[in-house]
Amino acid sequence: MTITVVAGVIEDTGRFLLTRRPEGTHLAGLWEFPGGKVHPGESHADALRRELLEELDVVASVGELVYEVVHHYPERSVALHFYRCVLLGAPRPLLGQEMAWVERAQLKALPFPEADTELVDRLSQSASA
Repeated sequence: MTITVVAGVIEDTGRFLLTRRPEGTHLAGLWEFPGGKVHPGESHADALRRELLEELDVVASVGELVYEVVHHYPERSVALHFYRCVLLGAPRPLLGQEMAWVERAQLKALPFPEADTELVDRLSQSASA
């Protein structure tokens, strides 16, 4: 079974909003673009707005699809859909997760899930990715 996941590519003045997966979760300790699983019957945009509100207490405007990939981990497969988002307010982590604004040039220095590698490469190389 493939799990459908949406994530927000949130950029502000050349920095990207990232969160770190908490201990006890799949891929714990890795940095990621915030988001989560899509519930049955939920649109990608609705799921992403819900996840950003639940995780970061912030309302978001969901824009265009930036990148998508299906990745097979040993324990599960995920279909990831990354959307450009604009936040309407200041995010604050609600689930005890780390949160950081990371400069474009520093993205590749952080540990990300394998599924995010191509997107991180693209964002690192382009000022308009």
